[in-house]
Amino acid sequence: MTAVAEPPMAVADEPSVAPAPVTGDGGATKAKDVLIILYSGDLEKTWAAMILASTSAAMGVKTRVFVTFWGLPTFIKDSRRITGDNWMQKMLAFMKRPGMSHRKMSTMNFMGMGPWMLHCLAKQYKAAGPKELLEVAQALGVEFIPCQMTMDLFGLKREDFIEGMGEPVGAATVIGLMTEGSAPLFI
Repeated sequence: MTAVAEPPMAVADEPSVAPAPVTGDGGATKAKDVLIILYSGDLEKTWAAMILASTSAAMGVKTRVFVTFWGLPTFIKDSRRITGDNWMQKMLAFMKRPGMSHRKMSTMNFMGMGPWMLHCLAKQYKAAGPKELLEVAQALGVEFIPCQMTMDLFGLKREDFIEGMGEPVGAATVIGLMTEGSAPLFI
């Protein structure tokens, strides 16, 4: 028996070939649609969401990312330190700093050493980081949709967010997307 070699890991600058669209009865093209629900702001979960979103879009799949609860502060401008209108909202922002560059790991954070090591390994193995993947996803047309209720709870405003965030929506819109055929992925 011969051993099968693992395929090399793809890097962000390598071109990829998108699969042919799925066809249903009569040869009509079947709609492809993915809805990623990002409710965590942990580094590894944000990274995974950006990998899935950019890969899905690169394959020609209509992709949306609904960002809610702790996932939402990830998409606040890195330059914003404190957000919110009242002392509780400001305290939440102080305790869990917003911005893509300030993500901590859910486990093995080790006072910032975990994220640093993960970024070093990504650089060593030429793997795109979350910010790069976000840029790729946006360039490929991925829609990033903030949760209106979470914005209200955290006292966030549209101007707090990075460029490219869509119009805020509520849970009913997300449920509607899922019942209309979007394949949901929860992260």
